[in-house]
Amino acid sequence: MKKMKLVMIGNGMAGVRTLEELLKIAPDLYDITVFGAEPHPNYNRIMLSPVLAGEQTLDEIVLNPLSWYETHQIRLHLGKKVVDVDRRRRIVRAEDGTEETYDRLLITTGSNPFILPVPGKDLDGVIAYRDIADTNTMIDAATKYRHAVVIGGGLLGLEAANGLMLRGMQVTVVHVAPWLLERQLDETAAGLLRQKLEERGIAFRMNTQTSALVGDGNGRVKAVQFKDGGEVPAELVVMAAGIRPNTALAEKIGLHCNRGIVVNDTMQTVTDPRIYSVGECAAHRGIAYGLVAPLFEQGKVCATHLAEVGIGRYLGSQTSTKLKVTGIDLFSAGNFMGGDDCEEIVMKDPYGGVYKKLVIKDDQLVGACMYGDTVDGSWYFKLLREALKIDGIRDLLIFGESSAAPAEAPAETSDTSR
Repeated sequence: MKKMKLVMIGNGMAGVRTLEELLKIAPDLYDITVFGAEPHPNYNRIMLSPVLAGEQTLDEIVLNPLSWYETHQIRLHLGKKVVDVDRRRRIVRAEDGTEETYDRLLITTGSNPFILPVPGKDLDGVIAYRDIADTNTMIDAATKYRHAVVIGGGLLGLEAANGLMLRGMQVTVVHVAPWLLERQLDETAAGLLRQKLEERGIAFRMNTQTSALVGDGNGRVKAVQFKDGGEVPAELVVMAAGIRPNTALAEKIGLHCNRGIVVNDTMQTVTDPRIYSVGECAAHRGIAYGLVAPLFEQGKVCATHLAEVGIGRYLGSQTSTKLKVTGIDLFSAGNFMGGDDCEEIVMKDPYGGVYKKLVIKDDQLVGACMYGDTVDGSWYFKLLREALKIDGIRDLLIFGESSAAPAEAPAETSDTSR
């Protein structure tokens, strides 16, 4: 029996995880072809920060070496960016003219970094932080230059700042919000984090907007100017001000996009049922996820439907956050900011650098924010994700799993959609 043809555009973590799940349940159903714009096999993008910090090597973060593709008879086109798809004839076309036909198409084009539209953004030394090439550029710059500015005080920006600091650069983080990681931490936890990073030598400019990047007359950046009139020297500027779903190809071929490539609960695009999408480029129920766990959950559902045995549906994900900076532990999940209809349990030890806040509503944990002591993060996340009742352990909840009795499991229902 002739195999169907599956083509995947994008060779990142979400897409390859989908293939791994597919090969487990239907290893002989498809001839698989993968196009990757980068010249590398699938690697662990979230471990680029330890590579920048000198704690790991690029070889150590490769997830699927070339031998894996060969073992599974996957045709791999590395360094080939797909520029068009003929949906009527079902042909994928790369920039160099390479073509592949498909019966099913999986689009996993990920996201693009947001580059601030300011004068000087095209100068040498101004980069984003998304891939191995960016990481290598920063490592090289650290051997030649002294001053770096990171624009963006989110997870990626702080990881970049820490890595460049460890490589000997003087680093300033510029952030438009009043505190760091404003989407992941409350003000108290963010204050402890900033204090720790300042002790390591990283400088911060909060509530600050960049107005221009100044060149040195030879095409390279030399300084960053701010709207308040200030300026700091910078021979390297790292833009870490957010990401946008990479939907350019999808839009070009007529797929419906709105905050990402719009997909249904089986990860099929709403425009063309032969085309699926997972990862940072996909928008499910109005949300494009940028964390790995939800993307892997999407991949598992997608694989079952590609295997033609699918009964599962992707219904969205609860997410949690951790920072990959050695010696700094933080965790947050759910509605950690709380609200008028919520209760808060808070424990502070500023001297010991420990802070915990649990947010409770209707006898359930709905949010958690922790700094310094995150050993119980996974347990809190389980309580939150599974909506377990905590009324019997409320008084001990802040002290963690070892102090609290097991929470009451929710009543079983007849819903089999998960």
